[in-house]
Amino acid sequence: MTGQRRVIAQVLSDADDHPNVEVVHQRANTIDSRISLATVYRTLRLFEEINILERHDFGDGRARYEKADQDHHDHLIDVKSGKVIEFQNREIEELQSAVAKRLGYKLVGHRLELYAVPLGDDAPDKDN
Repeated sequence: MTGQRRVIAQVLSDADDHPNVEVVHQRANTIDSRISLATVYRTLRLFEEINILERHDFGDGRARYEKADQDHHDHLIDVKSGKVIEFQNREIEELQSAVAKRLGYKLVGHRLELYAVPLGDDAPDKDN
């Protein structure tokens, strides 16, 4: 692994959010100003291919990334601020398995993303 890839890997390891490519690039540049945006793109694609990273599309037009080795969790996305909140809910997990079983399937994986606005805010102008 090159030194620049190591820096990018460290930035991702230290992230407690779901950064996009530009954010990873900014953070990596505070450590090594020679890291180009192209290097970040290539490195993220490589890390995704070898299952070090998971890529997410939370509807804001930018891919976001998180470590792939985390325990299973779901996401709630604040559509006003873009903040991504990770959560786990045993009841939701059981319900999803029950739905699959009722339809004649065994659930082997899933991804749940909830899009929301803070209570008291008007809902965005989108169809549900």
